[in-house]
Amino acid sequence: MRHVEDAIRTILAKHGKLLIPIEQIRSGDDLYRAGMTSHASVNVMLALEGHFDVEFPDRMLRRSVFESISAIAAALDELRSRAA
Repeated sequence: MRHVEDAIRTILAKHGKLLIPIEQIRSGDDLYRAGMTSHASVNVMLALEGHFDVEFPDRMLRRSVFESISAIAAALDELRSRAA
């Protein structure tokens, strides 16, 4: 799971347009409060899909899915377990 969180952090640092350095954000911190906009969250989603070779279904296109690193990791875990 650590590899997944590291990859999420790398993607967020590149695409999240966060106002706080990614190193200062804990897994459960609200990414929107850290500066991520809805537009940036779309870019994050696309980068996650490319990196993890998954596709977020419409039911997962909610703010809560991208609200924190731990929420993103849980969504990815669900997507990857369904694909297996």
